[in-house]
Amino acid sequence: MDLTARHPRTGELLSTVKFMVQTLAAAGHIHRDFQRELTYDGLRAAEAKGSKGGRPAVAADKTADVRTAYLEGRSIAALARDHGVSRGAIRTAVADLLHDRTAAEEDSPASRPEPTAPWKTWPATA
Repeated sequence: MDLTARHPRTGELLSTVKFMVQTLAAAGHIHRDFQRELTYDGLRAAEAKGSKGGRPAVAADKTADVRTAYLEGRSIAALARDHGVSRGAIRTAVADLLHDRTAAEEDSPASRPEPTAPWKTWPATA
């Protein structure tokens, strides 16, 4: 269906076009509401079973090991593979260390490139 069809004399959108757009919008709203209901039903069912929901976290007894390994230079991806959790769970476990490590790397002279003027790096033109 052409959603840009206009009346030949008035130039307004055709009534059928308006009806179709409004119908599609209503169907989208119903779909969104239905998804929301299903999500809440699933969360309530999981809560009834005793599950909290969300992604698995790093076990409390392994958090210190993860933090030590991260400080020694292990990557977040490698730690996630080793402990069977998501990278987000590892980031959460080392969240307070992320800023410190990034700030320390930014302060080191090796991490800062030597400033150059753009005209010195451009090739000469004839």
